[in-house]
Amino acid sequence: MAPEPIAADLWDDESWHELATQAVRLARDAGALATLPIALSYRAAVDVHAGDFAAASALIHEADSITEATGNAPLRYTSLTLLAWRGSENSAVRLIESSVKEATARGEGRALGLAGYATAVLYNGLGRYDAALAGAKQACGQDDLGFFGWSLIELVEAGVRSGDRDAAADALRQLDERKRAAGTDWALGVLARSKALLEHGRSADAFYREALTRLERCRIVVHLARAHLVYGEWLRRENRRLDAREQLRLAYDMLISMGAHAFAERARGELAATGETVRKRAIESREELTAQEVLVARLAGQGRTNPEIGAQLFISPRTAEYHLHKVFTKLGISSRRSLRDAIRGRRR
Repeated sequence: MAPEPIAADLWDDESWHELATQAVRLARDAGALATLPIALSYRAAVDVHAGDFAAASALIHEADSITEATGNAPLRYTSLTLLAWRGSENSAVRLIESSVKEATARGEGRALGLAGYATAVLYNGLGRYDAALAGAKQACGQDDLGFFGWSLIELVEAGVRSGDRDAAADALRQLDERKRAAGTDWALGVLARSKALLEHGRSADAFYREALTRLERCRIVVHLARAHLVYGEWLRRENRRLDAREQLRLAYDMLISMGAHAFAERARGELAATGETVRKRAIESREELTAQEVLVARLAGQGRTNPEIGAQLFISPRTAEYHLHKVFTKLGISSRRSLRDAIRGRRR
């Protein structure tokens, strides 16, 4: 077992980030094309949880390019997680169904756990809590490394929202055992948020505040944004509209910026219920970069030459130059020197 999923299962976001980053570097330096896609997938998962969906998408695309070039099977784990967090229902459901079919044929229980987790995230975002609860229960039935603990989080929220508080309370009990043992801000922050969902009055308020304090100190931005969201939802139901708007605005801005569109729509709907009108974020007039263009732009921004970019991405230097020209046009810049700032600004 690689150390990266173990770090994630221990809710150690710093070690998870460092190990996944090191794995990519070592695989690149060694030219290990069999293991590099796996390392890229692990690193992409870190980016998903850090709320950098653009970076995750680029790494997934690179991994897929390598597996295609080497004739190996594509790795779908992180792709499925990313689609679920984006709230891309049609694409996510198609990939979930095909993954379940393949996993059943292979007898691969971990993939079934992932499918359940992705289903739970997807439908919690879309506010279809019965479907989210079913997905979370499926995932928790597998007790897989990583996905089981993450799925307990989804089960608590789906259980509370769908009216199955017994299922939510049981999931919280299991979550408490795991997260207290981990003791990290990621673990204890998500635990506090989950407890708040089952509490009332001052106790709930205190747990929400603890969740925000702890999650602000770690890399797991997706759950910080969701903590703002559920706190805002609770505040609105407590008739604390001004406080609710503050939390919901933060949630909406964070979620829409990272590309978690379904959760962002939840926040927008809650803001509307407080009497505040929030327009859907306008799509930029400039064209969006493709995943391949993001990869080329990132490498060029790091100082790589076209031949170096081509060698890493299994494309010709001329193709790298072609992609870079399209990047300059789309971003409205004229030099490699401007790339890093332009890519960073595009993510916000």
